Amino acid sequence: MTEASTRPVLQRVIFPEHGDPQALPLYLDPEVWTFEPNLEDESMRLAKARGFTPEDSAKHPLRLTNTSGLAWLEGRRSLRLPPTRTVSLASYFNAFPASYWSAWTGLRSVTLRVSTSGTGRVIVFRSNARGIIQRIDGVEVSGEQTNEFDLSLDAYLDGGWLWFDLIAGDDELQLTQADWLAPEGAEPRVQGTATVSITTLNRGDYCTRLLREIGDDDDARAVLDRVLVVDQGSEKIRENPAFPDAERALDGRLRLIEQKNIGGSGGFSRGMHETVEANESDYIILLDDDVEIEPESLRRAVTFANYCRTPTIVGGHMLDMYDKAKLHAFAEGIKWSPFMWGPFTPGRHDFSDSNLRQTTWLHRRYDVDYNGWWMSLIPVETLREIGLSLPVFIKWDDAEYALRAREHGYPTVSLPGAAVWHVSWVDKDDSHDWQAFFHARNRLVAALLHSPVKRGGRLWRANLAYDIKNLLTMDYYTVAMRHAAIKNVLEGPGQLHSDMVDRLPRIRALGKDFTESSSFVKASEIPHFRAREIPSVTSGRIETGPHGVGLAFWLGVRALKHAFTKPDDAAREKPQGHLPFQDARWFEVPLHDSVLISNAEGSGAKWHLRNPRLFRSMLIDSVRLNLRYRSKWPALRAQYRKALPDITSSREWVKAFGSEK
Repeated sequence: MTEASTRPVLQRVIFPEHGDPQALPLYLDPEVWTFEPNLEDESMRLAKARGFTPEDSAKHPLRLTNTSGLAWLEGRRSLRLPPTRTVSLASYFNAFPASYWSAWTGLRSVTLRVSTSGTGRVIVFRSNARGIIQRIDGVEVSGEQTNEFDLSLDAYLDGGWLWFDLIAGDDELQLTQADWLAPEGAEPRVQGTATVSITTLNRGDYCTRLLREIGDDDDARAVLDRVLVVDQGSEKIRENPAFPDAERALDGRLRLIEQKNIGGSGGFSRGMHETVEANESDYIILLDDDVEIEPESLRRAVTFANYCRTPTIVGGHMLDMYDKAKLHAFAEGIKWSPFMWGPFTPGRHDFSDSNLRQTTWLHRRYDVDYNGWWMSLIPVETLREIGLSLPVFIKWDDAEYALRAREHGYPTVSLPGAAVWHVSWVDKDDSHDWQAFFHARNRLVAALLHSPVKRGGRLWRANLAYDIKNLLTMDYYTVAMRHAAIKNVLEGPGQLHSDMVDRLPRIRALGKDFTESSSFVKASEIPHFRAREIPSVTSGRIETGPHGVGLAFWLGVRALKHAFTKPDDAAREKPQGHLPFQDARWFEVPLHDSVLISNAEGSGAKWHLRNPRLFRSMLIDSVRLNLRYRSKWPALRAQYRKALPDITSSREWVKAFGSEK
């Protein structure tokens, strides 16, 4: 412990701006909140600590939705703890991710500065990569005082966090402010600032709210030179009633650019190009338009990038917009043989069910292959060296860019404590609508550019398996789009820029020939069908479908039926049933000749109707097309890699932007 001093702030301890109770577990650790002594028993004390009435606690003993802590918050930086209460800052936004700072920066220590008033104790803890917790320092406090704790970062190679707890004495204890500071004399590699670039398409309400969130935070705004909004929609954001307030909040930093819709890759590439041309920022931060952000995340990303030993892409995590305490994307990477992206962690995590201290896997350090462009900081020198985004409209542009950057010596770090709230994949499904074309085409292009496996490894088998699954679930439109994607790749890289302009209307036009694309039934119009048992609801049994030898037999039987038997005449007139989205599994849908399947949003359903002729012809095409690109892999790979510097250059992208300003 040392006396108070002024040092660069690495990470501020902060609380939710509007006291959102759903998000509170990301800021405070509810598991150690205490309460009045002499209550009946431990379970009742824990229930009351979580904010439940005695009646509620009997019904929901394990659900952590504490709202009593909201009364403790006093603004953005302070909280007031009643006598004898305890609170921990072992939380996503307020614990310090020591292993990441140790691994990627030159810092060998960090200083925790805590300002308090009142009586109590401040106790400092650390964890290691196995989630083992150790008390490392502490101090009794009384009156108004500031304490600093110098903490080593030498033992965090594989993982570990730092945090502190507050314990009020017989009188209340107030946390006035707390910060994690750089050690004395430690200078950052650069004193960089950033331009934020947001691509928007007809989401004026979302986007203006995001701009206000950024503009209203003085500390976040201080590290930003410019906020670019690339508007590609028909409903212009400048006409949104909230736009003038958002513009004022950004205090002259906002610049609006309007251009035709050339997808996320086109919008973000415009932001990249303008940032390079302006030459006023060291970084660009890419943000989706339909997110909510913890503004401190922007400041943390810039600060971390400044201290990184080499120029580094710094990504933020994805939290669930509809379930605020859920962490959806923490560490993402590529499984090389099938060349498929996905999480390197156990999956979605609910901090209201299991806090940081209880969740062992969160204490490991995870290295990543890429970070999604829902929030990603990229050094401007990276843009200058490797170019802009791949011209692919949407999907895989973020993953491909990070893989390309790594080949040029620029790593990617997904930084804990920096995040946005976004609609998660659980609440939408873009693999069966028009976006299926871009999923398939861009995955194949990225694999040709970066796969280290001979002829793409199992990619062709994975694609064929996916086609068969869609054929058995009577989703012929998706298969048609995937076939169009392969044909497009075989045409070569020269047409990618022009393809952005007219591919979307061509994909949508393709759908008119398929029942499951054109027959959308609104939720209010879905008829009632005979009741059906749902095993996971009635018995807790979750069916996983056939596997092993049984899977081969099942596939053979189903394929023969779908290929050579006609559906019932009645099935052609109307659906035989309705499957909710979560029940429309690959082994359930093929049992029907005609069925309605809900979309992920629950706003309606599409009619899937079995068609033997389409099944036969499309299955043959799937085998032929997947074998074709596999046989041509070496030549295609050489062709795409040779073209990459040109098609990602500002020179080519400027042609795509047109004259819009």
